[in-house]
Amino acid sequence: DRVEIHQSVKRIYAILKAGGDSSVMEHLYVDRIDLCIYGNTQPFRIRIVNRINDNFDYFYIKNADASRVYGLELEHLLSPNRISYLVHKNTLIEEHIAGIPGDKFMRLYINDQNLNPIRLAKEFVKFNERCFVRLLGDMHSSNFVIDVTPDFEETHYRIRAIDFDQQSYEGKKSIYLPQYFKENNALIELGMKYITPESMRQYQKEERALIAFRLKSSQHEIDAILQAMEQDVIAPSENVFSLRRELARHYKNQKFMTCTNMGQLLRVSLEQVH
Repeated sequence: DRVEIHQSVKRIYAILKAGGDSSVMEHLYVDRIDLCIYGNTQPFRIRIVNRINDNFDYFYIKNADASRVYGLELEHLLSPNRISYLVHKNTLIEEHIAGIPGDKFMRLYINDQNLNPIRLAKEFVKFNERCFVRLLGDMHSSNFVIDVTPDFEETHYRIRAIDFDQQSYEGKKSIYLPQYFKENNALIELGMKYITPESMRQYQKEERALIAFRLKSSQHEIDAILQAMEQDVIAPSENVFSLRRELARHYKNQKFMTCTNMGQLLRVSLEQVH
């Protein structure tokens, strides 16, 4: 049974990473299959190792739900990141997103002498804006990673979401703004210390312009997602009514009050970046 399971797991990895090319399986073996007890889905985490060079990779097997799948697709199309995943019936296969977990980064590296606080604070402002515009909720430090890329002069930071099950679900505006989670206080304090209100508004405008560009580049794909979301029930009605009131107040736009589901709310939210 174990041999058959491992062979099937390697086949899934080949589909996820190499378009189904089974030749990549030749030098791979399954090192571990862990049950992750955190979160609400308790996914399996698979560790795949290349026996030639001992290089390893991970991927996850999770229960598929509508919010998570919509969130992954919107991440792929609207963020600066690309992500690979597969869905079959009630099963979701998701690639590992590399980076230092946000809570670990703030615990171990936030005071590092080589940290560039301005660049990191700027990236948090842009991440905050991305989450709010596309209504991705619950982005506290356990649900994102920080990808650190040293350059020849400076260090670059990219904050990446790793959990998408709160895509367009909650009814409170603050849930879609990472700045309101106490777990993110270390990043928030960097922004308060190193970024002026004028600079913050400029970074927000820059990120909205990039989102607008991605919307135009993937117009048909995003419209198809929004149509599916508009025909789906992904959140209770009370969440929709509560969120539409808060967004209408925030944007001073009564069009939000005509929305009856989360798909419509997301469509109007995305219209605000144009």
